[in-house]
Amino acid sequence: MNQRRSFLKSSAMLAAVLSAPALATAASLAAPHERTLRMYNTHTGESLRTVFWAEGKFVPDAMNDINKLLRDHRNNQVAQIDPKLLFLLDQVSNAVGGDNIVHIISGYRSPASNQLLAEKTSGVARHSLHLDGKAIDVRIPGRDLAALHKAALHAGGGGVGYYPDSQFVHMDTGRLRHW
Repeated sequence: MNQRRSFLKSSAMLAAVLSAPALATAASLAAPHERTLRMYNTHTGESLRTVFWAEGKFVPDAMNDINKLLRDHRNNQVAQIDPKLLFLLDQVSNAVGGDNIVHIISGYRSPASNQLLAEKTSGVARHSLHLDGKAIDVRIPGRDLAALHKAALHAGGGGVGYYPDSQFVHMDTGRLRHW
């Protein structure tokens, strides 16, 4: 029994010593105080990989780039995107597998675009949070849409809509609700 315990202790210590350099290398590569998003706008074909949060604050140039990427593609109007929405998107993206490229179906919507969509399509809210830069419709290629929906619900950031026929999940920073 003592030999077995001694063997287990020695094995555990050896494993710890051998794995320490690998852990140190992995830790040095990760930037725990940074938040990065990888996005692709399905309507404009534009891509962006950016650190939007670093050293305890938002990165202004990154926020401008994100606002531009999430603009209303129908008329190129740019608006401020709610920073909470970016944290929510980052959290949900990481929950389904880390360094994903998030496909953006809809970000900011101008009043004219939202009215047009509301007239043509059922389910478009006349006072959508897209108008305020507080909502986003996304999918992540290679990731199960139901898993993305579940991760969005679990994040508890606001409203979550599930649109499997259209292949996207809606997330917003409004009150908690789901449909």
